[in-house]
Amino acid sequence: MCSCWLVLAFCCLGQLCADQSLKPQLAASQLATNNPTLTTVALEKPFCMFDSSLSPNKSYIIYLYAMKESASAISSLVTDNSSKPLDSTFQQTSGGQLGPYKAALFKVPNCASPPKLADVGDVNKVSDVLKQYLFRVGDDGTCLYDPNFLGVCNPPLAPDTTYRFKYVLLDTTEGIMKGQTLWSDPIKTRRVKLPLKIDTWPGRRSGDMIVITSILSVLVFLLLAGFLASVSSAVMGSDNSSAKTRCMSQTIQQSEPRPQLSSE
Repeated sequence: MCSCWLVLAFCCLGQLCADQSLKPQLAASQLATNNPTLTTVALEKPFCMFDSSLSPNKSYIIYLYAMKESASAISSLVTDNSSKPLDSTFQQTSGGQLGPYKAALFKVPNCASPPKLADVGDVNKVSDVLKQYLFRVGDDGTCLYDPNFLGVCNPPLAPDTTYRFKYVLLDTTEGIMKGQTLWSDPIKTRRVKLPLKIDTWPGRRSGDMIVITSILSVLVFLLLAGFLASVSSAVMGSDNSSAKTRCMSQTIQQSEPRPQLSSE
């Protein structure tokens, strides 16, 4: 059933690519459930978006920039005056508050030869297929605190915060930008729920949770009842054993012949 949904989602993804909307899109819910999360956002990679900008015998990579929606529109540029992509980091932009930061880089997705949809049904291959189609922003929780880390840092996003994202095509031969998408629509990470605000009413729980809770409650009751029955049986057995011992002792005493007094 899962593989069928994934196949449909990939078909929808192909239609979006054909339309060339030229802006990063949230991953389809069939591909990435619970998206966005508190600190991550799963995006579709830019399949077919830059085909018209690619030239043979040249090398290209994709940069992904992220910034908070509250950042100034003036600071939303991702290149300098010579069309070279900016190398602003998460720390330098205060997590995207002051402007865009480089969150990722990867190879240009091959629109002509995408991953095989038949591999989606293979449990051992589905993870690799999804990695080729999707990118998760905010998925690296260690790069900020690793002094030896030299790559592009993709640290967790802030909860309950709205972000925008942009893809940039870089010609690595000349070191300049050859294409870019529009900024994505606003995408907001989830809000942390306070414990007091979490709804624990059974009507809010799923049917599976209610069934599991009921089964566990019955098992606990049966275990407790069995324990009490075993204790009661042991106590009653001990009382019966004591009574039988006393009865046998009295019987033995009564059956013993009394000594007769000899007459002189």
